[in-house]
Amino acid sequence: MKVKVGVSARHVHVTKEDVEILFGKDYKLTKKVDLSQKGQYACNEQVTLKAEKGIIEKVRILGPERSKTQVEISKTDSFTLGIDPPVRNSGDLSDAAKITIIGPMGSITKNVAIIAARHIHATKDDAKKYGFEGKDFVSLVVKGQKGGILENVYVRLNDDFSLEVHLDTDDANSFLIKNGDEAEVIVK
Repeated sequence: MKVKVGVSARHVHVTKEDVEILFGKDYKLTKKVDLSQKGQYACNEQVTLKAEKGIIEKVRILGPERSKTQVEISKTDSFTLGIDPPVRNSGDLSDAAKITIIGPMGSITKNVAIIAARHIHATKDDAKKYGFEGKDFVSLVVKGQKGGILENVYVRLNDDFSLEVHLDTDDANSFLIKNGDEAEVIVK
């Protein structure tokens, strides 16, 4: 089974309360462009990330607002910032690294920085059709000049999802993958 790849660059998810701290009271995020997953979008708003050793500017916020603020970065980004975030599934902030998010009107410092686990978005019908129903993890085979196998790809099922695997920029760069490329799913 082939699946389309989406490369996920560093980004921030924010709560309504944190939007108001960063951008001002009653501020509403504005959509720049829709993303591949239904109802998700990149916002026009950007923030600065600051930690012990460094700063990364112009980091995109993804909408809509969430129940938890979360910063998703790559391992390479963590070296720039001087932090050691864990690899976690989205929403799991256990042991998340401390980071400061700076907006035009204010800043917040929280333990919310993670490296997002590789994951595949699929519906329950996709999982049944392609034979990974009941599986928590699959592997991906990437063809090409720097092809190889990516292990431990977490399966996320939701009937609102579009079938796609999400990799961070470090994974994508190491295998010379770009948005829209395909990889083969292996179910063990």
